[in-house]
Formats: sequence, structure tokens, C-alpha cells
Amino acid sequence: MDPTARRLNMADVAALAGVSKATVSRVLSGAPGVSDETRARVKALVDELSYVVSPDAARLSRGSTGRVAVVMPQTTTWFYSAVLSGVLSVLRPEGFDTLVYQVADDRESRRFFADLPLRRQVDAVIVVAFPVSEFEQRQLAALGVPVVIAGGALADHPHVRIDDAAAARQAVTHLIRAGHERIAMINAALSPERPYAPPMDRMYGYRTALDEAGLDADPQLEVDVPWSVTMGAEGMDRLLSADRPPTAVFAFSDEVATGALRSLRRAGIAVPHAISVIGIDDHPVAELLDLTTVRQPVELQGTRAAEMTLALLGGDPGIQPQLTLPTHLVIRGTTAPAEPRGRTGDHGTPGGSGVTAG
Repeated sequence: MDPTARRLNMADVAALAGVSKATVSRVLSGAPGVSDETRARVKALVDELSYVVSPDAARLSRGSTGRVAVVMPQTTTWFYSAVLSGVLSVLRPEGFDTLVYQVADDRESRRFFADLPLRRQVDAVIVVAFPVSEFEQRQLAALGVPVVIAGGALADHPHVRIDDAAAARQAVTHLIRAGHERIAMINAALSPERPYAPPMDRMYGYRTALDEAGLDADPQLEVDVPWSVTMGAEGMDRLLSADRPPTAVFAFSDEVATGALRSLRRAGIAVPHAISVIGIDDHPVAELLDLTTVRQPVELQGTRAAEMTLALLGGDPGIQPQLTLPTHLVIRGTTAPAEPRGRTGDHGTPGGSGVTAG
């Protein structure tokens, strides 16, 4: 294609499909009022154009729009709202508008990314901490604009993240130094279709810390639970039902740790005297719960990702495309030295078999 060719827009798609621009808009937004036949014809044309239209031609013909897209699975939970706050703190003073797209589940994600090549009215995209399939990666590449990842890494795109393996090692090493040997992990379950690095990296850090201390990993103490608001409680219930429950638990995040604490409270098991609990994040609720955690700079990841985006748009040759921010241990009241072996005490014990949460 001629690199000076005009970028195809919604009017072009409508003309090629023999429908109105309003119809194309309804198809792209998933709105009703379009026949199945017409919807299929427009969708097929969109798919075809996503591979025919040159991203370079689109970029050259478009110029600057003054808009940056931010794609995230949620907008209301603390992590994502904090990252978004960091992004906005940089883009707003520079005169950029931020378009926030929420893809809360697989269905929304498929629909959003399928239509993405026609959403070319942005100068850059910031993707915030969620698993992206191979198809979705291709759709991002088809945009022909800078793509920056905040809170993770994806292919060779510039990114801002923490070292998840190192953060996990910080958490588990703290428990080991406190004398714990039966240390469990409640992790986020992985989807083969949507590989996601943080759960894998944190599991690697957990196992590495155990190995360095000469402790064997026990499969019964590694619990993977699909992500939900109750996953921490579900994971803790499973651990309490093991033949030999742990004396300490490393949770994927502070929110997961909060659910684990709920199950322990309901089971009448004292924290930290019987079981210690640690998370990752330093979520605002962590201080209220006196939760020991590994703090990560969440809002700063959004800030740095936005700064990286502006540098890419400005052609800054000195940009650092891969930035890893430090984490550090915050010791509070949910961790304590392990009780001597065989000691029961007056605080409840993880010893025995078949303990379940009430």
C-alpha cells in the first residue's frame, strides 16, 4: 500500500459495506438494531481491513489526536484506580485526553480487541495488568501506535512493573527467618489461553525462597484459585483441610490475604500465634488489618508508564523501555516467629488433621 494513502475511517467502512455510518457504529459497539446478516458482513470487512490497512500509513495520515487509550479489566478496585490516577496525573497537565476502556471478562475483551483496528483515534495505548491473548497482541500491533504496559510485561512492548519473583522471595524469606517451615501459597489460577506472568513469577519466587532455605515444596501447600473476591477465603479453607496445615501463608495479594484472614477468624485460629499471613501490595486496608506485606509502588507504575508514553510520542532517544520499580517488606502484626514444634498453646493450632473453617 502507498505509505501516503489516506487512513480508512468509519465512513469508508460504511461505503464498502453498503450501510450507513450509524450502522457501522452500532456493529462496533454491539448495540441492537442491526440484522445478523449485516452485522456479519460489517464484522467480516473489519477483520479484513485490520490486516490490509498499513499501521504506518494510518500513523502518517493521522498526526496527533491528543488522546491516549488506557485498557484495564477493572476501574474501581484499588490497584487499577491507583494506576489510573498515576496515568492521569501525567497526561492531563500535558493536554492529553484519556479514554478508559474496561474489559471485565473474556467476552468483553474479545469484542474490544476484535474491533480495535478501527479504534485508531488515539496516539498511544497503555495496557494495565491483565493477560492478553496472542490474537489480542496482534490487534494491538495493528494499531501502529506506541503500546506501553503498566503493572506487567508483554512481548517486546515498553513496560513498567515490579519484579514479582523478587517480591515473593521477600515475603517468603521473612517467614523463613521467623522460623516457619510449612509455608503455603494461595495463588491466582492461570488460564492456558491467557498466560499471565505475575502468578507464575510469584510462584517461582516462593519456591526459590524455600529451595534456598533447604525446604521442600509441598504440593498440598500450593493452592491455585480462580480470581474472585472470595478466592483468599476459598484457598485458606482448602489449606485448613489438609492433613498437615501450614504454620504460615503467603498470599498472592493483600486482597487474597484478607480473605484468608476471614477464614482463619471464622475457624477460631489465632493470627499470628497459630498461623502467620503475608501478602503483596500494601493495599490501604493492609494497615487497618495490621497485615504484613510487601509494598509495591502502584500509583508510580501508572505515572512512569504515562511518562514513558509521552517520551515515545516525542521521539525521546534516551527513553528506558523496561523499568522495574523496587518493592520492600512492611512488617506488621499478622506475622510472628513460628511456635516450637509440637506446642499447642492456648491460641489454637494448625496441627492435627481435617481442620475446616466454620
